[in-house]
Amino acid sequence: MIGRQVPSVTFKTRVRDETVDGPNPFRWQDVTSAEVFAPGKRIVVFSLPGAFTPTCSSEQCPGYEREYDNLKDQGGVDEVYCVSVNDAFVMFKWGQDLGLKNVKMLPDGNGHFTELMGMLINKEHLGFGKRSWRYSMVVDSGKIVALFEEPGKNDVGSDTDPYIESTPEKILEWVCANPKSASDLELEAA
Repeated sequence: MIGRQVPSVTFKTRVRDETVDGPNPFRWQDVTSAEVFAPGKRIVVFSLPGAFTPTCSSEQCPGYEREYDNLKDQGGVDEVYCVSVNDAFVMFKWGQDLGLKNVKMLPDGNGHFTELMGMLINKEHLGFGKRSWRYSMVVDSGKIVALFEEPGKNDVGSDTDPYIESTPEKILEWVCANPKSASDLELEAA
């Protein structure tokens, strides 16, 4: 997986649009992988089983929000995205409830990105259907340069939902030890 380009998909997002009347001033906007993982950009992605779930809500999302400035300032990260196999409405409301100001929510409602990443698992034993295994990664100019996957990935529900490898601290340590390449810096400056 390291060295591979991120999957090419279109994320179905909702964006605020003041030209939309009514109590819900949002419109649909397609966002492609090429836009998120643009040349010259260092992007951190963390993926998790689901919005409003315990570890995701109490530890993982808040942890990345807490470390956001350090990831940017010390690690040269341009953006931090949370990907989950949830729709745009759920991701928006969850981000609101968590008080996220910096981490961007990236809904993978149909699981296309997650499946192409090889991280789509069966959580039917919990009534979740198909969900993402917990992982995090660093993507430089669309290429996966670091991947932190939780141990024990399976489809049979024998996991304890580990949260050891995909922490923001591990990502921060990696990005600080591995600065952006000269070619990525040139692309960013262009």
